[in-house]
Parts: sequence; structure tokens; C-alpha cells
Amino acid sequence: MRYLDLLTALFATVLLTSNLASTKVVALGPFTFDGGTLLFPLAYILGDVLTEVYGYRKSRRVIWIGFLTLLLATLTFQMVAALPAPEGTEAYGEAFTLLLGLAPRIVLGSLLAYLVGEFANAYLLAKLKVRTEGRHFWFRALLSTLVGQGLDTAIFLLVAFYGVWPGELLLAVFVSNYLFKVGVEVLLLPLTYKAVGFLKRTEGVDVYDRDTDFNPFRLA
Repeated sequence: MRYLDLLTALFATVLLTSNLASTKVVALGPFTFDGGTLLFPLAYILGDVLTEVYGYRKSRRVIWIGFLTLLLATLTFQMVAALPAPEGTEAYGEAFTLLLGLAPRIVLGSLLAYLVGEFANAYLLAKLKVRTEGRHFWFRALLSTLVGQGLDTAIFLLVAFYGVWPGELLLAVFVSNYLFKVGVEVLLLPLTYKAVGFLKRTEGVDVYDRDTDFNPFRLA
């Protein structure tokens, strides 16, 4: 497995960078979303590549590695934000807390949405691969992304902001995030095809999860 460790590191980096960038809300044309949305679709593309080439078991392990990395970073930021700043550096401490000392609801929403969305994406892609005998990757990747990204976006917004933002704003942000994420997946689908083909040839693997235990809490 020459490239599995590289893909795992890239996956974790995408998660961490996306969560850091999400502290700023941006407007891009008709879309309004957090800055992390610019990069986060790559996590689902990498998830598709991992599951399609290495199978659900390897993908499940990478998902949990990403989760633990994200959890460690989040807990570290929360702890640092809670500690007092020395005299003369209060402004820097306040800026750090404002950007990275996220509210518990946002932290919980982010972690829960990530797990549900990524596992739904990996599960559906693996099951459809067996059902279609490996054909129609474009259809399987898009369908699994539609489901995974939909769950991810909805869970995060409901857990983090339900009752805080008005319903109209929640719906507008959901639609913007969802359409943008799925649009990026569609736009990059040719590159995803090339990555999958390259890895299958160089790694010499093309796993079908016919007898796989799909329990998301197993790491083996």
C-alpha cells in the first residue's frame, strides 16, 4: 500500500484546515457559507477514492483517524482558549478565543456531522459497488456524496445553530452549502476517476466489500 498513508495524512489535513477556515463566513456570488466549505468537499472526494480502491474497512480506519485528529485539535484549542493570557497579550488571547474557542454546540455539531456523513458516504459507495459489480463509479460517487453531504450539512446546522439562527437563514445556508459541495464533487469527478484508476493500477488492489462487517465502530 504505497499511497494509503499519504491519502490518510491528506484526509486529516483537509479536515483540520476546513475546520480552521470555517471560523469565517464568506459570500461567493449567490452562495453564503463558512470558509471551510471551500476545501471540505475534498474530504468526501478522498473518501470516495479510499472506499473505491481500498474498501470500506480501510476507509473506516481513515475516518476514525481523521475524527481523532479533529477531536485532539478541538480539545487543544478549547483548553488554550480557557487559559488566561499574561499581561500585555490580552488582545491576542481574545482574538484566539474568538476564532478558535468555539461554542460546545458548534464542536458537537461538527464532530457528529462528520462521523455520520462520512460513514454514510463510505457505506453507500461500498454497497453500490458490489451491487453494480464495480460499474458506474460516477453514479455511485455522486449518489453517496448527495446522501453523505446532505446528512453532514443538515446535522451540523441543526445541532450548532437550531434555535439560534432563524429558520429562513438555516435553510438558506443549508442550500448554499449543499449545492456548493455537490457542485465541487461534480466538477472534480474527472480527476477523481483518474486518481481511482491510477491507484488501482499502482497498488494492485480493487476491493469489493462482499463479506465486510459494516459496523462503523470496528477499527480492524
